Amino acid sequence: MNTNNKTLKAVDFFCSGGGMSYGLQTAGIDILAGIDNDPKCKDTYEANIDGEFILADVFKLKEKELEKHLKDKGLKRNDDELVLIGCTPCQFWSTIRTDKQKATKTKNLLTEFHRFVKYFNPGYVVVENVPGILRNKEKSKLTDFIAWLEENDYKVHADIHNVNKYGVPQSRKRFTLIADRVNKKDIQPERSDSFPTLKDFIGVEKGFPVLPAGNKDLNDYMNTTAGLNDLNLKRIRKVKHDGGNRFDFANDPQLQLNCFIGKDNSFRDTFGRLRWNKPSSTITTKFFSISCGRFAHPEEDRALSLREGAVLQTFPKNYIFKTSTIADTARIIGNAVPPEYSKRIGLSICQNHLNAI
Repeated sequence: MNTNNKTLKAVDFFCSGGGMSYGLQTAGIDILAGIDNDPKCKDTYEANIDGEFILADVFKLKEKELEKHLKDKGLKRNDDELVLIGCTPCQFWSTIRTDKQKATKTKNLLTEFHRFVKYFNPGYVVVENVPGILRNKEKSKLTDFIAWLEENDYKVHADIHNVNKYGVPQSRKRFTLIADRVNKKDIQPERSDSFPTLKDFIGVEKGFPVLPAGNKDLNDYMNTTAGLNDLNLKRIRKVKHDGGNRFDFANDPQLQLNCFIGKDNSFRDTFGRLRWNKPSSTITTKFFSISCGRFAHPEEDRALSLREGAVLQTFPKNYIFKTSTIADTARIIGNAVPPEYSKRIGLSICQNHLNAI
């Protein structure tokens, strides 16, 4: 094994707007390219990541085609310094209500990623996904994927982690696989000494001014908030600060929603306020809407702003989102691997590689 050159390099499949790439880049790994089939991610990715954005459908992309395209950047087979990342879109295996028929194509993406792992035989492999991929490990082909890795001399760490234990101020459980063919060590993300909460990241003391619903920020900071109609504004004003929920207006016949009548155990977080001294709920692609979960500001009568959601995902405040709508920006933010979490994955891989004999 060549230990003279310690520069690790990575190709990030299903890269979206660059959450995983940015964290690994911050850890010191050279990002050769990010691959995604969504053209709306391109400008955001290229604005923040040093690597190339490749617009491609992984079902159609061929291994040799990718090898040829990135040859001049150093992509080659059987490279101990190569990291292949596969954070496949996870709607089909998510416990969050999604259109399963629409998401059916995503259930086979791990198999497609497996093609590239077999072909390139990299030093390291990283997979990040929802816990459902592990609970359905036979159907998701995760069992076959891990078996192949182990048969080909990789040491595999595969477990579910709550990213709050890794420097991210939200309760977000994620399946994480890190496979090491170089040292054959059990590599895990670096744990945090403390569990950050909402107040550690947002609020006036953290540089976020008081905002109304419907605030439009046309600058790169994008501290934009979604508007609220009069009825929803009345509802959120009734919700108690710092952790209240929809039950605070349930007895008002003008404000209670018909869909909630007699269903006190359903969708309890809808119209809920976040709590200062706890992690936020999982930042989803709908975090800008108070009707889609516990996404209301702890004190202000609005949902989280786009920048607040990004910061709770641990994107830095200077991360640029090149999008045209609130929904597009929120989708990139909510679908991202939190950069702080991916940085800790990257640091663990880098340390392992430095210890290679």
